[in-house]
Amino acid sequence: MKIFIDTAEIEEIKPLVELGLVDGVTTNPSLILKSGRNIFEVTKEICDLVDGPVSAEVASTDYKTMVEEAVALYNIADNVCLKVPMTPDGLKTCKYFSDQGKMVNVTLCFSAAQALLAAKAGASFISPFVGRHDDVGQSGMALIEEIRIIYDNYNFDTEILVASTRHNLHIIDSALIGADVATIPPKLVHQLFKHPLTDSGLAAFVADWEKTGQSITD
Repeated sequence: MKIFIDTAEIEEIKPLVELGLVDGVTTNPSLILKSGRNIFEVTKEICDLVDGPVSAEVASTDYKTMVEEAVALYNIADNVCLKVPMTPDGLKTCKYFSDQGKMVNVTLCFSAAQALLAAKAGASFISPFVGRHDDVGQSGMALIEEIRIIYDNYNFDTEILVASTRHNLHIIDSALIGADVATIPPKLVHQLFKHPLTDSGLAAFVADWEKTGQSITD
């Protein structure tokens, strides 16, 4: 499963790139606002830092303006992936650009029916929001399972990009189900490293090594 980083903060992306963990990045208007940066400047920096897709989202809701904004966003870099909402105008925009071979990420997906429509429109990625789904008493992971079955039934090329991830189980369950991508906030990525037995085991090894009085580099 590919890991995308869900942030517009350059300093959060850099160390994860150095670890070889970043397959792409997702941004949205809220993350751009949080960064305090100009969307074109920060998106260009991210695209220069990351080889994979970098999702940049339109701000309008009507087809004509979405297309105009999309052209401006695609011009930032070759690895920009346009992000559009799961609406009729959003899907119309998706089809317009996917027919040209451009990457499009359809966001704000909350049902398998919506995911089916996005795949029919040629979306490169569909972004189901599992955390927000859980918030309203429904199962985000059940939604991912439904989409996986539908996409496999018809060999759709659209990749399932699990969004609104909140905790480790969202990541592990996504991988078990067979999601193609999970987009993860940097804080959650760092939590994936953690296990108390790893910490205690390492502490024991370090203590025992010190008792040997040896040095590997001398």
